[in-house]
Amino acid sequence: MKKSVITWAVGMTAVITGLTSCGVDMPKETKSSFETMTVKKSDIELPYKFSAKMKGQNDVTVTPQVSGQLMKICVTEGQQVKKGQTLFIIDSRNAQLELEAAQANLQAALAQENSAKLEYESNKNLFEKKIVSSYMLNNSENSYKQAQASVAQARSAVNRAKVNLGFCTITASVPGIIGEIPVRTGDQVSPMTQLTMLSGNTTMYAEFSVTESIVEAMVKEGMKANEVEKYIANLPPATFVMKNGTEYPHKGRVISLTGVVNSETGSLTSKVSFPNPDGHLYSGIQGTIVMPFAEKSVIVVPQYAVVRLQDKAQVFKVKADSTATAIEVTTEDTGNGKDFIVTSGLNEGDQIVTTGANNVTEGQKVLFSEEEVKGE
Repeated sequence: MKKSVITWAVGMTAVITGLTSCGVDMPKETKSSFETMTVKKSDIELPYKFSAKMKGQNDVTVTPQVSGQLMKICVTEGQQVKKGQTLFIIDSRNAQLELEAAQANLQAALAQENSAKLEYESNKNLFEKKIVSSYMLNNSENSYKQAQASVAQARSAVNRAKVNLGFCTITASVPGIIGEIPVRTGDQVSPMTQLTMLSGNTTMYAEFSVTESIVEAMVKEGMKANEVEKYIANLPPATFVMKNGTEYPHKGRVISLTGVVNSETGSLTSKVSFPNPDGHLYSGIQGTIVMPFAEKSVIVVPQYAVVRLQDKAQVFKVKADSTATAIEVTTEDTGNGKDFIVTSGLNEGDQIVTTGANNVTEGQKVLFSEEEVKGE
């Protein structure tokens, strides 16, 4: 950057005193200074931000498989549980009775099968000796097959009763965190009753929508359907920032990007996977996904070089005669709080005013030669 000379304007004391006594308001002593820069293109990394909601890798709605009275709640809200750990116990007395009845029916069916088998084998021997007719042999054979089918049905009933009895003890299907428990001991529950939500939190997913501008950029790059996986693999690591501004220490990776653009929002849904070894992330919390994207060969200027006039933005370009002229520009925020990307209005090699741009007027001289500096 080039520094111009500091210009001073000081009136003579006697003249000021005389004019003041005549009631004329005189401007006070003023000082203005300017700095300039030559515009050039460079690469910059921009932090893209997306609103996101966290979900567990395996968010499971826990509901009973059988109806009955809830006898015991074995966990508390927010508790970390292991896979297979007991969560709830439902009254199992009816299920136990059904199992015992099914086992008794099985024993009766086995006895009937054994009797039918003996009769069939006896008639078979007698038929070979031509003592009984084929009708009696076939009839005994059919009775034996019916007895075998009854045994199979009885065994199925026993297995079903065992399963129902097992359903009275509800265990965790995945490791994770217990959510809200809306039921209480003694409640009557059924398969329609939600007991709790189990959030598998060893890995967490942050879901967010990719903005339309990024979608357009992807289209311009000519990304095809079969190139999505490669595109995702090359995306930079993501950071999750909670609502209170705390940055989650572990980085995440984009694992999915829907192939269909939402017609209403013009966006794609994306999912970022975050490791959760310490259990600090919970399903349902909201925050911001921050992903750095590189912009290649763009014009970057300091924010203080851009003057805002209502809905327009302008910079002061230095002409060959060292005077400034206002140029309207379009800008994009870099997100770093310091710079803007100028997308139109400036060319590489242009010289603009940076420090002091807010004090420049159209046609004002902002660069001075060394002779002019010494002469002041």
